Amino acid sequence: MHAREGARCHEHRKAARRTNGCGRAASTVRARARSLLGVACLFRRRAPAPRRIRRMRTASPYRVGISGSYGGLNLGDEAILQAIVRELRRRVPVSILVFGRNPADTLARHDVENAVDAQKLSLGELAEHVRELDLMILGGGGLLFDREADGFLRPLLVANRLRIPAMTWAVGVGPLHDPESRLVVREALAPVALVTVRDVQSRTVLEDLGLPQEVRIGADPALLLEPKSIAPEMLVREGLEPDERVIGMSVRERGPAAPDLDPGHYHELLANTVDYVVERMEATVLFVPMERQDRQQIHGVASRVRNTERVPPPKGDSSPPEIRGLMPRFELAVGMRLHFLIFAASAGVPFVALPYGSKVSAFASMVSMPAIQATNAGQLLANVDRAWDIRRELRKRLEEAMEHLRRQASQTADWAVSLLRAGKPRGREHGRISGGMDRTR
Repeated sequence: MHAREGARCHEHRKAARRTNGCGRAASTVRARARSLLGVACLFRRRAPAPRRIRRMRTASPYRVGISGSYGGLNLGDEAILQAIVRELRRRVPVSILVFGRNPADTLARHDVENAVDAQKLSLGELAEHVRELDLMILGGGGLLFDREADGFLRPLLVANRLRIPAMTWAVGVGPLHDPESRLVVREALAPVALVTVRDVQSRTVLEDLGLPQEVRIGADPALLLEPKSIAPEMLVREGLEPDERVIGMSVRERGPAAPDLDPGHYHELLANTVDYVVERMEATVLFVPMERQDRQQIHGVASRVRNTERVPPPKGDSSPPEIRGLMPRFELAVGMRLHFLIFAASAGVPFVALPYGSKVSAFASMVSMPAIQATNAGQLLANVDRAWDIRRELRKRLEEAMEHLRRQASQTADWAVSLLRAGKPRGREHGRISGGMDRTR
């Protein structure tokens, strides 16, 4: 047994040395490959002494781990987790452990039994959590891209080594050009029982890696999020009158997902759009922050707007179901954030996408909505004006596309349950999972 494991580790090190195809220093490649592909070797040798365990629901026969970018940083990610949890619980009794960024936030927001910060755990500690799972899920959301994929893949790599069944749930993939990241993603996904992605572009990236299994497309789970009814008080809080015409907008900051974004330029473009919407459509414009950093960008746009009285500043913090419930108040949406547009589409609200990355343009294409790479105000205003004029036709397009996408999103949950039922639940006799933060604390 140890000899076979040693041989596998040796093969991982050899594979890592072969990734230096782009002229990077071999020592850098070897170092990263040892830390990522050598996961199993490391935690086998260095696993700490067993820690105190905590009980989960003993009545639940299936134990599921979900790894993703969860922890309150982005409301789109929280919508994904909420939808996945709901879809699983609708089908089978499960106890859920989330591998995310902020366990306290996850437990406060979601109906899950346990949560851990996967980035802060050693590989041995991760193994304690993973070894009793019946299924490890990676996703959903955009997790597999250059220089970040390895952090999200750590629980999955451990699950592979422990031979825990695993799947990806409608993940987004790319950009993935770095040879080290490409190697790690391929090695992590090759043993996985089921690989599903959220769009055709993500499937193409994984197929180019040469994965041995079929890559299936399953739509973003946030499409299945249940809206929360909006009380009149929330409209008042947001500065809206019950009968006024409202256009929704979203912005984002420049970051790893949008490195070429020029804030000054796009703030000016959106400010011109706001003034045009207010004057041409006699509407109020409501900005919807999907991340905390969005508020700063909203202020940057609002500071350039002439009709400030028709642009109420965002008030308070809203949950994903509340934002989804607010969407039917919009007659049109104009935005950059993917899940803002997903919420709009789910509510049947036509939109104009301002894509900063392929995931936004991919979703707009799926639902036949306009996506504008505007470089000047005239171009953007012309497209917004056109969308306003044909908004009834755009609503019909949405209705047709959304029916298919919801079926796709629901099918991924069915596939997950099939994997659970095909396997034998682990450790059911002692009803436990190790360590972490849970609701008994």
